[in-house]
Amino acid sequence: MRARQQTVLAELRHQLESLGAGSVRKHHLPFGLKELDAHLPGCGLSRGALHEVIEGGMAAEFAGSATLFVAGIAARLKGPVLWCLNRRDLFAPSLAGAGLHPDRIIYAEAFRERDILPSMEEGLREKGLAAVIGEVTRLGLTSSRRLQLAAESSGVTALALRRWWTVAEKELTILPTAAVTRWRISPFTSQAPPAPGLGRARWHVELLRCRGGEPRSWIVEACDAKGRLALPADLANRSDPPQVRRSATG
Repeated sequence: MRARQQTVLAELRHQLESLGAGSVRKHHLPFGLKELDAHLPGCGLSRGALHEVIEGGMAAEFAGSATLFVAGIAARLKGPVLWCLNRRDLFAPSLAGAGLHPDRIIYAEAFRERDILPSMEEGLREKGLAAVIGEVTRLGLTSSRRLQLAAESSGVTALALRRWWTVAEKELTILPTAAVTRWRISPFTSQAPPAPGLGRARWHVELLRCRGGEPRSWIVEACDAKGRLALPADLANRSDPPQVRRSATG
């Protein structure tokens, strides 16, 4: 292991040792949106498991919607959150707006992309964490299995936020992984608000793959200040159009 990677992991271990043991966790985390929860095995997101989140739509390389979706999940878990990254583009007020207060986040800034996965695996061994989030470009079967096994062992939820800069890197996101679920989050154009700055953003949330479940998609309102999604009032009694449902398998 390289000296820099050893330094990152040593500092990470020092921070995690002060957290103490975690509490007993429920097996699933509901989104609080019945249309979504009823479709998921266990009526919620599996805890102590690896989940993969990808951005769709324009400017997908910046992963804006996917980042807030992940932050909303972490916000609804109790305890500190380890966020592993090697880019300095997280905006703390936006995370807080999705319910994840910056005081709850431990940032593990890696020097290189290849340092992210070892940092995630190290964090997943600490039961005092609520979740481990890692911004990764490459996530193969072997590395994702290691994360899945570590999450299962500790009960800590692992969230892989896929990011890229090039088309070649983007194509890596279609390769199989050991993640229990794979999501794609895209901005959805909603009706114009009555005035600039008003109105809640909408997302096209696609469940691309789910162990023990079927793909599906939903149009939802983005996370509120408690990390909760909502079904838009004007869509509450409407099903997804056929083309939207089919896109969930892409």
